[in-house]
Amino acid sequence: MQDAAQRLKNLAEQLLGVPLPVRLRAWDGSEAGPPAGPILVVRNRRALRRLLWKPGELGLARAWVAGDLDVEGDLYDALGRMAGLIWERPEGDGRSLVEALKEPRVRAAVAELVKLAAPFLPPAPPGEEMRRRGRLHLHTKGSDRRAISHHYDVGNDFYELVLGPSMVYSCAYWESPDGTLEDAQRDKLELVSRKLGLAPGQRLLDVGCGWGSMAIHAAREYGVSVVGVTLSQEQAAYARKRVAEEGLTDRVEIRVQDYRDVRDGPFDAISSIGMAEHVGSERYLEYAEALYALLKTGGRLLNHQIGRRPQKDESTYEVDEFIDAYVFPDGELAPVGTTTGLLERAGFEVRDLEAIREHYALTLRRWVANLEAGWPAAVKFTSPGRARIWRLYMAACALSFERNKIGVNQILAVKTPLSGDPGMPLRARTWN
Repeated sequence: MQDAAQRLKNLAEQLLGVPLPVRLRAWDGSEAGPPAGPILVVRNRRALRRLLWKPGELGLARAWVAGDLDVEGDLYDALGRMAGLIWERPEGDGRSLVEALKEPRVRAAVAELVKLAAPFLPPAPPGEEMRRRGRLHLHTKGSDRRAISHHYDVGNDFYELVLGPSMVYSCAYWESPDGTLEDAQRDKLELVSRKLGLAPGQRLLDVGCGWGSMAIHAAREYGVSVVGVTLSQEQAAYARKRVAEEGLTDRVEIRVQDYRDVRDGPFDAISSIGMAEHVGSERYLEYAEALYALLKTGGRLLNHQIGRRPQKDESTYEVDEFIDAYVFPDGELAPVGTTTGLLERAGFEVRDLEAIREHYALTLRRWVANLEAGWPAAVKFTSPGRARIWRLYMAACALSFERNKIGVNQILAVKTPLSGDPGMPLRARTWN
């Protein structure tokens, strides 16, 4: 009888049709596969049951979050080796399970896996998985509030550990890969402020204000009055405390409020940094029109948003199962061309677009390093499963940015008056 690792390796290669790119270690201590590099550790048979009951990414995610699967060695190397099997299959490459089971070798391999995984009962999903109330009415105010709470209300102590003193949860702006995360995040806030042309006496709306970093920077450095809105109770409490400590309560108001409920415009400028990914494709034009209505004529919007590569057939786009279940419920990514088109349909004139994809890869790697360095505290602040989610999510996203699978873009748009004068200098990129 072969040991468990060798059996798993053979079965995996039968199912995948290619050699396994990483070494395997099974629950019985046996190993098989390439001798060098990272090791995929299958801690127990429950990992197999999760994959058999939920084939694909969600089954793998559940096994990872529950601790049934682990990686020993360089996580980035392991993800890079496995990306072609899981996340980076060419568009249109892939068969349904029913189609695959028509092949005798696949049926035989699955039958062998069932024997190896016994007893064959479905394990319960990890407690960190988002519990769905149905997907018929996505991006209502109530569903958005629940999704935001799932992602952000996991403890400010945890986010302090991961994000560092800046408490900015979006792509930093790096002068050099050797710079500090705090300097790069400060430079990003400064970049946004300059693109918006902030000046004393103006009013700024910060949509999805997070822990208040942009609001504080704008009020302290540029003398503007700021309204910051978030759907997270924990973020709002933390941001208000920071505002008070900075002595800025007369200039910064932090609200727990949906951007659709803001009624006290117009504003001179609007910043939306890392928030629009939550809006959803069905609601994006509504989002753009709402911000357009909240701006003064001549006002500027800075929309900082993750985008994905366009697909030949956009109707085949599917939300990433792991991220949807464990990280950003109901989040959606769109190509940057789609985003600019919708902003223009809402009435905006798009004046500048800066792609900063490489900057997010650098940012994510720093966050992963912070998490790994403070692992015992991270587990204490949240849970082992939650810490594992964030480690996998951020490391996988770093690779996706590096490989041009996703990007991030700063779009500067203006509510241009009928005169056609946008109020911008002829050479606009003075902010750099």
